[in-house]
Amino acid sequence: MVKYDGYVITDEVYEHIVYAPYNHVYISTLPGMWERTVSCSSLSKTYSITGWRLGYVIAPERIIDRVKKVHDFLTVGAAAPLMEAATVGLCFPDSYYQELQAHYTHMKSLFCDGLRQFGLDAAEPQGAYYVMLDVSRYGVKDDLHFCEWLAEHVGVGAVPGSCFFREDVHHLIRFHFAKRDETLLAALDRLSELEVKARNYHH
Repeated sequence: MVKYDGYVITDEVYEHIVYAPYNHVYISTLPGMWERTVSCSSLSKTYSITGWRLGYVIAPERIIDRVKKVHDFLTVGAAAPLMEAATVGLCFPDSYYQELQAHYTHMKSLFCDGLRQFGLDAAEPQGAYYVMLDVSRYGVKDDLHFCEWLAEHVGVGAVPGSCFFREDVHHLIRFHFAKRDETLLAALDRLSELEVKARNYHH
């Protein structure tokens, strides 16, 4: 980036939800990158307050001055009581983040191990709380249609993977596993019938 005089704008919302043996690396900590990085993050995932819509930007002062101007025109500011409450979370000890990682690791293992147990082709995530499932074996050409079929005939909700690709990708669907054990087990119980029910899927 230094060679080409480039800048990086990062989305680090899942910085604390990363699964071993992987670690989150902040681009701003790499040699020569502090002056060229705008680090964006959110309190939504780390502190389970998605509805509050609170986030922050970290960057060198000369960049932050411009960020402030843009922010003032776009949003002005979040509700003061929410910001006051959020500062409590920012002062949590390291043990909070360790427990958070352990909690999400448990949910990931429970759900992904269950998918594999049924022979479903799931990509093991390195972070966040989503897993992509390859459904090409069922002849899927339209992932949106398949997700609608899945909800109606299997009783499990998923998001079409094509939402996350610029390329013409339609064989992946995304599940969200940040749920209680009983919810995940119920979903897995229904997905255990996917192989059989998919024989009647018409694309």
